[in-house]
Amino acid sequence: MFKFIPFTPKQKKILTWWMPGSKVNDKFGIIADGAVRSGKTLIMSSSFMFWSMSTFNGETFGMAGKTIASFRRNVLVKLKIVLRSRGYHVNEKRSENLLIVTKGNVSNSYYIFGGKDEASQDLVQGLTAAGFFFDEAVLMPETFINQAVARCSVEGSKIWFDCNAGGPYHFFKTEWIDKCEEKNLVRLQFSLDDNPSLSEEVKDRYKKMFSGVFHARYIGGLWVVAEGIIYSMFNNDMVIKKVPCKIIKKWITIDYGQSNATVFLLCGLGEDGKLYILDEYYHSGKESVIQKSPSTYAKEFRKWLFKNGVEGMPVNYDKIYIDPSAKGFMLQLHEEGVNDVRQANNEVNKGIELLSSIIENDLLRVLAHCKNTLTEFGSYSWDPKAQEKRGEDTPIKKYDHCLDALRYLVNGNRIMWQRAVLKGA
Repeated sequence: MFKFIPFTPKQKKILTWWMPGSKVNDKFGIIADGAVRSGKTLIMSSSFMFWSMSTFNGETFGMAGKTIASFRRNVLVKLKIVLRSRGYHVNEKRSENLLIVTKGNVSNSYYIFGGKDEASQDLVQGLTAAGFFFDEAVLMPETFINQAVARCSVEGSKIWFDCNAGGPYHFFKTEWIDKCEEKNLVRLQFSLDDNPSLSEEVKDRYKKMFSGVFHARYIGGLWVVAEGIIYSMFNNDMVIKKVPCKIIKKWITIDYGQSNATVFLLCGLGEDGKLYILDEYYHSGKESVIQKSPSTYAKEFRKWLFKNGVEGMPVNYDKIYIDPSAKGFMLQLHEEGVNDVRQANNEVNKGIELLSSIIENDLLRVLAHCKNTLTEFGSYSWDPKAQEKRGEDTPIKKYDHCLDALRYLVNGNRIMWQRAVLKGA
């Protein structure tokens, strides 16, 4: 069930900027950027539909998210409820990624696209559109956005962008937000307080869910650079000599390398709800004269399992998460009789974001003998060159093997740790 509440002044601007009588109705488009959960997406997508259905008949439009699946989940579910409540008929043709929206004698077509990589620009070539709506624009490649905007060649067409804040050198900031007047666009910035559906308690939870650069962007809505030590919130109080409670679940996570380091981490969930790093295995082909083959690493992994077990049995673990590129090593583990191996979710920034929240909310502990893991916590840094040259948030590929493995684990148990963070907040 969808509950309607009164619109805020900023939301009303989005709903009405294109209407006759508005001082900015001659603008080519609108940008709504800022904090997460600030009420941008639903109001932007609804206004896009109201504009297109009241302005055109028999035309074609584009709507895009990072992926089609994320667009359906983040936009379409609630948008269809809004449209139907206002008397629109929505016919969704999933196999064609097409919506046909009708009201009275007016009917328009809306194609859904995913703008996840450079190849996505090919999907919109040949389209003649009367308008385009971009959800999560900051996650799309520049080529896709430029190609989609170029498709809007119908007289009176307009473009609509919504996104969360990113880095100050990101192309969307430098080429669209910073040039919004030059490109004849309206820009509105949003904060959590611009969403009237959020209670103060929920706002406080979201504010505590993020730390560092992610807090500045996702809560403050600021386009700030990611710089310095990534996990600067990690401190010595999180380093312990022994586990103070019962471990109720264990996982293993692996970052595999041939010339680079290979890492095995044994991690556990404590009765206190915290994530414990219980043991590490670390060997680097670069830092050692001894080179090891995949079969040797697989045999040493088996030995390590028994080392961490009890009474001559291997450690009892729930799952193993492993670098998805290490398919050869997965096969070696299988030949050694190691089961429950899963290819890890290797999303870098989402993993860093979640691990940062876990640390910020005091939900992480590392046993003191895990020396390489502790070294990396104090050394793992953002790459300033990637920010300046490409506007990308990219870690320096150094001191990252243990923390890559840890990222695989939290990404694999994402829902559980998100709940833990919210509960702790």
